[in-house]
Amino acid sequence: MTKASIATTKYQVRLENGRHVFGADEPEAQGGTDLAPAPDELLEAALASCTAITLRMYADRKQWPVEGIEVAVSLERIDGKTVFSRNIQLRGDLDQEQKGRLFQIAKLCPVSKTLSGLIEVNSSIA
Repeated sequence: MTKASIATTKYQVRLENGRHVFGADEPEAQGGTDLAPAPDELLEAALASCTAITLRMYADRKQWPVEGIEVAVSLERIDGKTVFSRNIQLRGDLDQEQKGRLFQIAKLCPVSKTLSGLIEVNSSIA
């Protein structure tokens, strides 16, 4: 579970998940102080990092010569739809079959599966 709290400083949010304390904010153009990523940037980071970790785990298990992985993710909202664009760069001596398999594995990272599936948000207020 992650907890968010905000006081009076626009729009600095303190995030805690039981092991880490980190933050979110809005850019100055949105009235924030830009001291941390915006919520949409945290979504992008979640998908990018999950993809990179999943690919690293798979490549290590297969003992493939992957020297580096870079994943760039952006999101935009178009006509009420959220569109994530993910670009994966692989460094290492990989053949086309290995690259194709890693491309398929990227789609199976937990965050990718969550974002591609049905999502329900249950809320309450006290």
